[in-house]
Amino acid sequence: MERTTWLVTGGAGFIGANFVLDAVAAGVRVVNLDLLTYAGNPDTLAPLRDHPDHVFVHGDIGDRTLVTRLLAEHRPDAILNFAAESHVDRSIDAPAAFIQTNVVGTLALLEAARDYWRELPEDRRAAFRFLHVSTDEVYGSLGPEGLFTETTAYAPNSPYSASKAASDHLVRAFHHTWGLPVLTTNCSNNYGPYQFPEKLIPLVIARAVAGDSLPVYGDGSNVRDWLYVKDHCAAIRRVLEAGRVGEVYNIGGNAERRNIEVVETICTLLDARQPRPDGRPRASQIEFVRDRPGHDQRYAIDAGKIAAELGWSPAVDFDQGIAMTVDWYLANTGWTQRILDGAYRLERLGQEA
Repeated sequence: MERTTWLVTGGAGFIGANFVLDAVAAGVRVVNLDLLTYAGNPDTLAPLRDHPDHVFVHGDIGDRTLVTRLLAEHRPDAILNFAAESHVDRSIDAPAAFIQTNVVGTLALLEAARDYWRELPEDRRAAFRFLHVSTDEVYGSLGPEGLFTETTAYAPNSPYSASKAASDHLVRAFHHTWGLPVLTTNCSNNYGPYQFPEKLIPLVIARAVAGDSLPVYGDGSNVRDWLYVKDHCAAIRRVLEAGRVGEVYNIGGNAERRNIEVVETICTLLDARQPRPDGRPRASQIEFVRDRPGHDQRYAIDAGKIAAELGWSPAVDFDQGIAMTVDWYLANTGWTQRILDGAYRLERLGQEA
């Protein structure tokens, strides 16, 4: 039998790289297309260096000529689109890059995928899938009650979430207009190994260990549902395997936490593992700072559809996952330091308003 081959875009980023590592370990041949912008990190893929089932291509999803060539050369059974500019604060400072990658780039990728799919033999055309990885932020902000479902109206509140909403709509349109067999997943906040250290959890770990202040937006009451990245990757594989074409699946961790609770939990874990030399608790480093513009108050996912239809639920609860995450960052300081030696310096972004 022929080996399963997937074209994965954005496979050097946080979620994409975790997905690629797991896929290759499971015996899938992966063609990994990544532009290696600031958050794409080849170090994450070091375990796959010289691996015969991992083909890394440095390039842009918006490059139709390149994507068309890769599809013709490698004949993938599926395309999984992780490629995206993804940090809300950066989208406030520089929204144009988010439109270029998340909207224009996704459109080019869809056009190439449609043309490739149309020319496949009938059996392969029936089995082909285009899976688009998106976010719960497209739904906007919740009050104290309620959950996002797959039928929740879109109400994006940041340039990032607006660009992802646009890409979701394009994916839907390519299915309804041309019949492209698509699947879309909308996930809650991911955390775990290899996350770029501008996001809340790795940022807090890095700054806490360095003895720096731990900035918390507003009063820290904003709520997010947290999803361990390996659980997310397992959910995506399950949707790809058995999801209904044209459907959306929300993926959540069943782990709502206020931001201040997340920061305090990290402080407690670090105090137990690596106490400060002066014996003070790391929570003393917390500093409440001016909130970012348009900060959504609460996100929460109803993952009932993927549980009922596909039998998926998260295997890692937040207490277990956050402990594993802290341990990973403490054991992999070199990975983080190589990022910090570059242009990124843990600066606070997203203050333009």
